[in-house]
Amino acid sequence: MSPRLALLIGVTAAFAVLSALAVIHVGYVETIAMHFQNWGLRQVFADLAILAILACVWMVRDARASGLNAWPFVVITLVAGSFGPLFYLIVRDLRSSAKQPASA
Repeated sequence: MSPRLALLIGVTAAFAVLSALAVIHVGYVETIAMHFQNWGLRQVFADLAILAILACVWMVRDARASGLNAWPFVVITLVAGSFGPLFYLIVRDLRSSAKQPASA
């Protein structure tokens, strides 16, 4: 396992724990609804939405070049945010390492 793949898996696992704690404590809908309490939080939500859209555009373009199907990751991004790009990067790394010949 490459250091990059190990880092991606570690970040994804840590983010999954943080996300699970947030959902357990306030619920999925409330984690989104909280962003509309004031203009500062609305700005953060808009920023995250813009980043999610940019990530989706990048995944679709990169997937075409890599021979992957980006749409499952786009859906994950729209539903669960950063998990989409994180899973995409993990799958892309796993796929590219599987294509490389084993060194002797």
